[in-house]
Amino acid sequence: MQTSIAGDSPLFSPVTLAGWTAPHRVVMAPMTRARSMQPGDVPNALNARYYAQRASAALIVTEATQISPQGKGYSFTPGIHSAEQVAGWRGVVEAVHAAGGHIFLQLWHVGRMSHPDFHQGALPVAPSAVPFQGQIWKVDPATGAGAMVDCPTPRALTLAEIQAVIDDYRRAAKNAMAAGFDGVEIHGANGYLVDQFLRTSSNLRQDDYGGSRDNRLRFLKEVVTAVAAEAGAERTAIRLAPFLTARGMDCPDILPTILDAARFLQAQGIAYLHLVEADWDDAPQFSEDFRREVRARFQRPIIVAGNYDLARAEWVLRQGYADLVAFGRPFVANPDLPRRLAERLPLATLDPATLFGGGERGYADYPALAAG
Repeated sequence: MQTSIAGDSPLFSPVTLAGWTAPHRVVMAPMTRARSMQPGDVPNALNARYYAQRASAALIVTEATQISPQGKGYSFTPGIHSAEQVAGWRGVVEAVHAAGGHIFLQLWHVGRMSHPDFHQGALPVAPSAVPFQGQIWKVDPATGAGAMVDCPTPRALTLAEIQAVIDDYRRAAKNAMAAGFDGVEIHGANGYLVDQFLRTSSNLRQDDYGGSRDNRLRFLKEVVTAVAAEAGAERTAIRLAPFLTARGMDCPDILPTILDAARFLQAQGIAYLHLVEADWDDAPQFSEDFRREVRARFQRPIIVAGNYDLARAEWVLRQGYADLVAFGRPFVANPDLPRRLAERLPLATLDPATLFGGGERGYADYPALAAG
């Protein structure tokens, strides 16, 4: 018989989040899986089964979901801007709730991380027309094969277009709540649009949305305000990536910019702040000084993600630097991950060849362990 560590581990102590109390602190991180129904990027019954299988998470954060056609940057990713998409997501939410889970929808605009093939030949948009090194996953319609392809230099958004994008976020939040989600998480990380506005490396604007730190933060603040007006602040969250340097995002001012964002987010009373840590081998490390500075400015729940195992998760919780820990790839192959961690059961390994695109294989066919 396996021995549970739940009683001794901070990862398995209760936590209150967005109005409910979870029995543990294991979150399912957002992971692009590229399995929406075509045409239309519509969530489907297979997606519902996949998420419901993982409903034992303290919280599920869905795969990134485009707020508009303009926000799309990868093949087969779902949206939340059409009636069909809202109906598809409603089926996902109902399945997760029936299994006892809670689920937030991640709101996504990729900005420059896109390709003209998604936009009838038009260039992707960004704060500024800055060339960069970045690739997205795109399926060739002639062959059905997916591959990573380079992104072109984007065009800069006009002031009127920025306001339209903010309204797209607001509308997407309204649609998410109509679909029954417990809340929404704004994707402000990984070099996508919100992140592009924050950084001096991608934002060269000379108007109210660029230049000074306050101006670079303006887009984030207006998006959060618009989303919270629809979902409620207590159902609104955001994901940020302070130490990201890839995709042309190395910015010398990003850490103080994110600390200023944390102070604003605390004042707004949002549900949580989700900090994603770089997860490649030679990535910059989150310093403890930075963790302490974030916590000093944001006392509401913090979720961290990025190559965490049980020992690291317990450490970050015991230090008080975070309140919950999100797991990505371990949740792919282990739908019952909280139980496996609590009982020190072996973890299955995922098949990386089936991460993006396809059907049930490598998606909804990973088994939970039998009750022991």
